Amino acid sequence: MADEAPAAPAEEVVEGEPKKKGPLVKIILIVVAVLLLIGLSVGGTLLATGFFNKKPKEAVDAQLDKLEGHGDGHAPAGDGHGAPAADAHAAPAADSHGKPAVDSHGKPVAEPEGKELASPEGEAERWKFNYYAFEKPLLSNVASSRKVMQVTLTIMTHYDDRVIKNLKTHELALRAGILDVMRQKTEADLLRPDFRKALAEDLRLVINSLLEKYEGFGGIEEVMFTEFVVQ
Repeated sequence: MADEAPAAPAEEVVEGEPKKKGPLVKIILIVVAVLLLIGLSVGGTLLATGFFNKKPKEAVDAQLDKLEGHGDGHAPAGDGHGAPAADAHAAPAADSHGKPAVDSHGKPVAEPEGKELASPEGEAERWKFNYYAFEKPLLSNVASSRKVMQVTLTIMTHYDDRVIKNLKTHELALRAGILDVMRQKTEADLLRPDFRKALAEDLRLVINSLLEKYEGFGGIEEVMFTEFVVQ
């Protein structure tokens, strides 16, 4: 019987010797190192651009200004005392030549309250049309005739809303003055080709005269008929 080969001696385990690290630990260490490098790179970029020097609110406001198209990152101009600038509905101010004043962006500057009314010169530079319509029609007899004339009026001005306010305040007096003019018109006047145009001009003059009497300023530039009936 052949001799059996001697068995390989068993590996001796020495107590207290650490086990060898597997490849998984190495992969984890590599990933952590890469993430750390990325974080340091991003932080260095933000620090170099001054991101950490801005307050969060200022950074957000600057970004909103850029998105809204301001581009300069500045807040709306005030009056120097913390009060906001006048709104966009206020009438533009005029410069020394009577032209509307503009800011650095080319937008009209609002006219401060209490400033004397002023209208720009030249048709191309008039910036606003204000209208006021009398709600009730005006009815009057034609002079020396059985005919009656009924009109509904709309008033136009290039001045600001203070003129419209004056029209509303003195509407009763204005209606009385308008009726006085209408009562003087005769049937012969009605036959004239330019009668309506002439009547509108007469009414414009009387309205301005009454507004100047009560408010010191007229400002009415055109009277239009939205209804005109003679019967």
